[in-house]
Amino acid sequence: MESTFTVAAVQAAPVFLDLEATVDKGIDLIEQAAARGVRLVGFPETWIPGYPFWIWLDPPAMGMRFVGRYHGNSLEVGGPAFLRIAEAARANDIAVVMGYSERAGGSLYMGQMLVDRDGRVVATRRKLKPTHVERSVFGEGDGSDLAVHDLDVGRVGALCCWEHLQPLSKFAMYSQGEQLHVASWPSFSLYTGMAYALGPEVNLSASQLYAAEGGCYVIASVATVSQAMLDELGVSGEREALLGLGGGHAMVFGPDGRPLAEPLAPDAEGLVIAAVDLGAIAVAKSVTDPAGHYARSDVTRLVLDPTRRRPVELVGAPTPPAEERAFKASLDVDSALEVERTEAGAAEMEETKAY
Repeated sequence: MESTFTVAAVQAAPVFLDLEATVDKGIDLIEQAAARGVRLVGFPETWIPGYPFWIWLDPPAMGMRFVGRYHGNSLEVGGPAFLRIAEAARANDIAVVMGYSERAGGSLYMGQMLVDRDGRVVATRRKLKPTHVERSVFGEGDGSDLAVHDLDVGRVGALCCWEHLQPLSKFAMYSQGEQLHVASWPSFSLYTGMAYALGPEVNLSASQLYAAEGGCYVIASVATVSQAMLDELGVSGEREALLGLGGGHAMVFGPDGRPLAEPLAPDAEGLVIAAVDLGAIAVAKSVTDPAGHYARSDVTRLVLDPTRRRPVELVGAPTPPAEERAFKASLDVDSALEVERTEAGAAEMEETKAY
């Protein structure tokens, strides 16, 4: 495994409410990053098919007009659009963390997929607790979503937006030896000057503090708001004070909390690229390691339940539930064939035992 390489945070607007066009744009950004030698690229929160800003702008009855389109253009784990992203990672030899709205049956979740450079989907996760009015659109994750995974670039984790303000969730991630963290954010252009906690000052600080606390690199990917998005949402006149153009403040932070790149203009689209050296993590953690030598487990401890929760558990079923088999089949662009080969091999072994 390389210890020094480059990473990138995406700062761009989606093609709002258009699944296929946003996947196309995402693949183009993946290709741009790979062409510049990037080994890991992170995308913003619910970048596919865009963050549902109407939940902050209007009463629920007004937002219902977007529900059908948003649901229909959300990403289905294991579906064709999902696998296109994994294939783009493989074709470009780059690890990808993509933020998306996940469609699962009749429900939506704030999802992130972690794909390695071979196109293998190492994990999919859901935001543990949608924030404030996000709960009118999205369901919740569970303890299995607070996990750090081994990719070919290192131990990688990801959280969405204000999960970075939840101390216990952060500590759960720190305890797993995270080296590279993707912080996926929507744009910071909501209620500019009116609600300080929603602006770039606080949220950039949250990403920076995560890097310093966790002693890890943080790839803070932040979306932008385009004029097309404002037009679609009907933002004009006095409503422009509620949601404005731009809002992009992507950055990469080092394990000592230091910004490692020049920022783009808030309304610019592109990649914020920085060099990382995993060896620097040991230096940072020699000073403070919150889940290691700097912990006081005799005084404070975290209880984490990593169990995956499902609304239906089949007891005594001879084969895995269909949901579990479908999830397994989503974990690689070639996994459907691999599942068939594995099951065929198991059947052959059983026949051999019978003799």
